[in-house]
Amino acid sequence: MPEPAEMSPPPDLKEACVRAAHEFIAEHGVEQLSLREVARRLGVSHQAPYKHYPSRDHLLAEVIRRCFRQFAEYLDDRGGFDDPREDLRALGGRYLSFAALHPLEYRLMFGMPWPAPAAQLGVVEDARHALDVLRAVLRRIHGSERGQSARVDLDAMFIWSQMHGLACIAQADVMQHLGLSEQAERQMVPHAMQMLARAMAAEGPG
Repeated sequence: MPEPAEMSPPPDLKEACVRAAHEFIAEHGVEQLSLREVARRLGVSHQAPYKHYPSRDHLLAEVIRRCFRQFAEYLDDRGGFDDPREDLRALGGRYLSFAALHPLEYRLMFGMPWPAPAAQLGVVEDARHALDVLRAVLRRIHGSERGQSARVDLDAMFIWSQMHGLACIAQADVMQHLGLSEQAERQMVPHAMQMLARAMAAEGPG
């Protein structure tokens, strides 16, 4: 296929590449992403994106980093709660809401291997920020003493795994074929949140 006629590059080519890559992934999937396709979409030389991204994986890592930042900001924007357990319930609701509203971003964060440049480009820091939002709420529940650090981390992983499983199954095609009652489908999320609250209220192992 012939290259399109080159247009004037966007004022901020680096940012434009991220937006174009995100749009391309939404339309064609991660596997088809390339810097050449991004350049084609922007109407610039196929070499132009290399000025900011040495490889396709560097650009993909930046897209994923932005997803984690958006995710953490969405969790942070849940409002303030005097009761930390109410805060925890709100946080779980925000988690599931983000996964439902932004399925592509959720899959990019949690449904595929990270490209090799992810660590050096700060993806780890932004991913850890999302976990730290949860840790901060759990410290309000358990206390911030050194002896509670392990319990906070264990509870964080338990809660995250429950939310992740619920978010994934809610989006899975198989849900259409399970024959669940309308009541079960309607109450699936609040029931899971109630069971999670019960588990959190129980005393863990010493």
